[in-house]
Amino acid sequence: MSVKECHHHGGKKHKILRRILWGTVIFAFIVLVTVLIIWAILKPSKPSFIIQDVTVYDFNATIPNFLTSSFQVTLSSRNPNDKIGIYYDRLDTYVTYQNQQVTYHTSIPPSYQGHKEEDVWSPLVYGTNVPVAPYNFVGLCQDQSNGNVLAIVKIDGKVRWKVGAFISGHYNLHVSCPAFITFGPRSTGIALGNNAVKYQLVQRCSVGV
Repeated sequence: MSVKECHHHGGKKHKILRRILWGTVIFAFIVLVTVLIIWAILKPSKPSFIIQDVTVYDFNATIPNFLTSSFQVTLSSRNPNDKIGIYYDRLDTYVTYQNQQVTYHTSIPPSYQGHKEEDVWSPLVYGTNVPVAPYNFVGLCQDQSNGNVLAIVKIDGKVRWKVGAFISGHYNLHVSCPAFITFGPRSTGIALGNNAVKYQLVQRCSVGV
């Protein structure tokens, strides 16, 4: 075979490779545009969360500027979308008072939520001798003496959306649920024994994605 023929065959091979490459790029572009159009049409709605109840097993602020607490929290989540599923890849639950975290994180196992489905979780959230800022501790003691403490149950996590076979990247999820804990004569809780008190709340949570 002559050198000229070798160059000829090499040029044909390069043309075929270029066509395959451009065909792959165009196909990927069409798929991406199709997914984006479907995504824009469907417009995924963020999940809704409700805090159903809180059972308080411990709430001890006798040591200055430290709080020991234990809460069993019942949370429900609903996917409002007709054709979009939600992957909850990470969910960390904790409690705050006056924007300060006063418990440890408790992780909720990863899960998938189908169209219009609802899930219920009951994590145990607690903290032992967690430091509380002095100005917050004064307010906490005053609120407890007055018989009404507003704690915020929070969830921080990562979610992904599923549309058909397409799965999106991760989105940050932030949930805040108000929990009014009452004490003394004003208590609206139900005594369960062993100093545990259950509060029926059924409060809608704020959700940010």
